Amino acid sequence: MAGVELRQLRYFVAVAEELNFGRAAARLLIAGPSLSQQIKALERDLGVRLFDRDRRSVSLTPAGADLLPHTRALLERADDLRGRARRLSGSQPVRLGYVNWLPADLTRRTAAVAQVHVDAWVAPSHTQAARVADGSLDLAVCWVRNEDLKRHGLRARLLGADRLYAVARSTDADADADEPSAATAASTAPALSAVSAVSVGDTDVLIDDDVTSWASWNAYAEELTRATGARAVRISDGAVTGPAFFDHVRRCRRPVLNSPKGQTAPLPSDLVRREVVAPRVYWTWSLVRRESEERAGVLGVVDALCDGVGADGLGIHAPDAWLPADDPHALPR
Repeated sequence: MAGVELRQLRYFVAVAEELNFGRAAARLLIAGPSLSQQIKALERDLGVRLFDRDRRSVSLTPAGADLLPHTRALLERADDLRGRARRLSGSQPVRLGYVNWLPADLTRRTAAVAQVHVDAWVAPSHTQAARVADGSLDLAVCWVRNEDLKRHGLRARLLGADRLYAVARSTDADADADEPSAATAASTAPALSAVSAVSVGDTDVLIDDDVTSWASWNAYAEELTRATGARAVRISDGAVTGPAFFDHVRRCRRPVLNSPKGQTAPLPSDLVRREVVAPRVYWTWSLVRRESEERAGVLGVVDALCDGVGADGLGIHAPDAWLPADDPHALPR
């Protein structure tokens, strides 16, 4: 028993719940072969076989079924101990970076566990993730892919999501406003105009040549265009957001998908927002930390901000929702 680790017990519970090593590995954000090796090591240390497995199925052995509730109880006690320790470390400073969005109640939710210092340098997602990896930040709110997490040695928890919309000339929107749209009628997004919805395949998506500033957006936008048929429009003026974005909308003949940085920007009077459907397009916000992070204050902030945040409540797992395949919060395809 000396070699048993809590993470191995968490792996055991995940496999027992999924009864599939591939799904359990995806849920745990680790490689399938690594998960299999860890389960074998746990079985060796415990001296019992936990699973019967062949190429087609995985099932709990009688010993595995007997140990499962005890393992869950042990993990619950460990989580409670960790939570108590975090509540005692409220004086520990935690450096938090972001791109352009933070929870409005961040201070209230984290005050009991740590002193959160929001970093003044607002930078793109890929930059903030790299700063967490090199230790310049403890946490960052940003958009990441699984490949980013693996490359930088990071972990991600879901913190929020933006549903993206399109911006169009009001004359274009008025021209087809009388077309029926069940999706528009059912929409609860208050920011959207009461004009007809637009299929994402009928939108333009701006992709900027400046990969230093727009690497994350470009990666997202390029996958979106490949997956949905939206048309990529190459630009070189940094106008993915800001006043120049509206100039592009006026020049384009089709509605233009907005970026997360433009979610709350007021529109000029000659432009309107249009709901995007078939599919509905989402951008996720992750709270990222280092895989090796063990400080109670940092982990406490993660739990304080992310506990209770669910994909279902945000709509990102709805049948008509779209996320990039490598988004850490996307359902397996």
